[in-house]
Amino acid sequence: MVVPVALTGATGFLGLRLLRQLLGAHRSVTVLAHVGSGDALHRITRFLELTGAPEPLVAELPARIRVVETDLERPRLGLSAPAFHELADGLGAIWHSAGSINLEGDLPQLRRTNVDGTRRVLELAAAGRRKPVVHHVSTAFVAGARRDGVAYEDELDDASGFENAYERSKYEAEKLVHAWSREHGRPVVVLRPSILVTDLPPHPDLPSHPLQVIERILSDVRRTAGPEHEGSEHEGPQHADPAARHAHGPSPSPSPQSLRATVPRPRIRLVGQPDGRLNLTQVEHAAEVMVRLAGRTPSGGVDTYHVVHDRDVPVRTVVSLLEGLAGISIDLVAGKPDAPSALEALLDFYPGMTAYLGHRRRFDDTRVRTLLGPSAVSAPVDLGYLWSGLGPEEPVPAPTPPPASPTAVPSDRYA
Repeated sequence: MVVPVALTGATGFLGLRLLRQLLGAHRSVTVLAHVGSGDALHRITRFLELTGAPEPLVAELPARIRVVETDLERPRLGLSAPAFHELADGLGAIWHSAGSINLEGDLPQLRRTNVDGTRRVLELAAAGRRKPVVHHVSTAFVAGARRDGVAYEDELDDASGFENAYERSKYEAEKLVHAWSREHGRPVVVLRPSILVTDLPPHPDLPSHPLQVIERILSDVRRTAGPEHEGSEHEGPQHADPAARHAHGPSPSPSPQSLRATVPRPRIRLVGQPDGRLNLTQVEHAAEVMVRLAGRTPSGGVDTYHVVHDRDVPVRTVVSLLEGLAGISIDLVAGKPDAPSALEALLDFYPGMTAYLGHRRRFDDTRVRTLLGPSAVSAPVDLGYLWSGLGPEEPVPAPTPPPASPTAVPSDRYA
């Protein structure tokens, strides 16, 4: 395509995959990188090298990517007036993928990043003489704290409240997008992914993804609780060549010698639903679907799409993953323990993370499946896939069996 396109968040977990897809559809891409964040082109190059991109594509990057350093929290993106208008006038499409996904962040800071950042991108779109189409990356979790039922693409309200400040900030950003579209009579494509994951192992030159952050929180909690809780902790190694390991496929099937079966570990209670489910989507597939949706002619208003997996992942699968990674045993209970253990008390400082173990909500994606057909369907996301993406080379942990009633377990058994 010859449409000049810009992308924010190009060095993030999703943004790097979006950039690769956009380079497949456009001759060049303008990367709106955060000022002072380092050499964006180098980070993009490393990602493509580590993920096995063709050498000709990597070699062409300096000629195909234009990096403009910006500050999404400042008027005119921190640019001078002439530079801002020159940038705006040269764009035919803007992708806004930058933002904070800090589930434990405070609302004022998240608003500065997620809401004010969106406002600045919309100001850029409004200033451009080409009237660029805005593609706004939101989240399916603007559906808020409603934990059951079905969330539909055209719904956007705060009647159920939110699980954390992150969800509220993304909801407020979407409301801003709707108001801007009405005021300017301009189309906006809103893309709502679920929790994005990968089976590409961690690497120091690659951005982390949400489940890695959760694993680090659990590990930090164990360390903070004292040495008596540290002995069995597993920390996944950083791999020098994730692309090479990725080529060998997912980790082997569970074995009786898995970590859960062989290592004594502290036991904790977390509030959750044993029959709960979460929607986890491969980030590579999500990026491909988003760019394909962007190729369709917009309606003229706000077109919203749930970019989600067609099959939810059982909460018990996520629990097994966390147990194997953090070296703990988890019992799902209906309410907070009256007498929390030391580890359980520390986890209360991270409510934004643990709330999702109680979800049984489904995200409707009829619109996407109708437009894209069978190609919108994802490959399965199972325990082996998730384990591969978090680094351990040990066997996949055995799935967590349904426990005896946690109320029957004495409180002194919990760490």
